[in-house]
Amino acid sequence: MSAWTLGMEASSVIALRSLKIAAGGAPATAEAKRMVDEKVGAAVSLQALAMSGGLGLTPASATSKTLAHYRRKVRANRRRLLKR
Repeated sequence: MSAWTLGMEASSVIALRSLKIAAGGAPATAEAKRMVDEKVGAAVSLQALAMSGGLGLTPASATSKTLAHYRRKVRANRRRLLKR
């Protein structure tokens, strides 16, 4: 269920970002740069969690914590992009 929810939230962020980028101009450039920076940052922080044992000892724990990690990032972007 968590993976499904993440997928739905990510889809809405993709749509919101697409609209913002399609509008063009400086805000679109800033959003595109932010998107790339956030993706790299999220991956690096997840890798640090994995290397430090922060994802737990079982595959189920690692999966759950990975999904939660990305859901926090996606949810924050969705809230930010919905504010206009």
